[in-house]
Amino acid sequence: MNAQQSHEPHQHGQPIDAIDVHAHWYPQAWLDLLAKLGPAHGLEWQQVKGKGPQFKVGPLTTGPAGPRFVDLGARIAAMDEQGVAVHALSLSQPMVYWAGRESGNRLALEYNDQLARAHEAYPKRLVGLATLPLQAPDLAAREVERAAALPGIRGFYLATRMLEQELSDAAFFPVYERIEALGLPIFLHPVFVLAPERLKQHYLTNLLGNPFESAIAAAHLIFGGVLDRFPKLSFVLPHAGGAFPWLVGRLHRGWEKRADLQHIKQGPKDYLRRFYYDTIGYSDTVVEYLVRNIGADRVLMGSDYCFPIAYERPVEVVAGNSLLTHAEQHAILETNARSLLRL
Repeated sequence: MNAQQSHEPHQHGQPIDAIDVHAHWYPQAWLDLLAKLGPAHGLEWQQVKGKGPQFKVGPLTTGPAGPRFVDLGARIAAMDEQGVAVHALSLSQPMVYWAGRESGNRLALEYNDQLARAHEAYPKRLVGLATLPLQAPDLAAREVERAAALPGIRGFYLATRMLEQELSDAAFFPVYERIEALGLPIFLHPVFVLAPERLKQHYLTNLLGNPFESAIAAAHLIFGGVLDRFPKLSFVLPHAGGAFPWLVGRLHRGWEKRADLQHIKQGPKDYLRRFYYDTIGYSDTVVEYLVRNIGADRVLMGSDYCFPIAYERPVEVVAGNSLLTHAEQHAILETNARSLLRL
């Protein structure tokens, strides 16, 4: 896949088509359905004048979701300005799990259909990461097959936990089995975080809650046997892996010393390369740590478009990191994602 125009930076005189794997989108048709179905399941909805809709589920408030979140033309213009060739579009919060079996399923199907339409409108610029109604695993397994056949779907997007169920719950195994058989990756993202009552102030729900949620999810996937049971299944952790890469030594020490943790095939450090990690660590040394300790081939460019603390210049964050070689930068900007997403 080549972008419709050349993008900076250049590698040995050749343009790099930078691929952003962490880019959120709220289609207008999906927002309309959310406004219709959500209130019956506890969603609070309001239209903020001049700024777009804002919605709240439990402690989680999203928006206002203005034109940058919704309008594809505005997105393409922003991508061009950033030097980004491709967005892998994803839903993010509040996902659909809270909406129950039928409404949640309708929201998931609508979102995935809109992903396909976005790809058809911009086939060289936009691909989709499908959402699943994981609260109804039988419907989620069915949607895996349906969504994978839609134009432009290149993976799946799940929260780091499904309401009160961890991702290691055996109820989700039939879903994982189908995704593994398709050879598609699972991208994870925090939604409802641990101990939100302690994180209300200072934006800590995002700043600390999100990275620790990713670490908890990774630990459950390891100790819960998911990575052993599905050896060909790839997971992508957001926010540079959150706290997981930094605490994996502690997890490994627990595995070495506690007999009740030795049911897995190898120690937690040996599962580091079962995950991919995006570049949203807000530090050159964080990305360098991932490259040196896990491998440049496991790092993908992300921006978190277009939430408040997103990277405005995600390509430059990688291309300007003097701790990385040009080959490592190229892999992170393009070739790793191209391989993982089959572009």
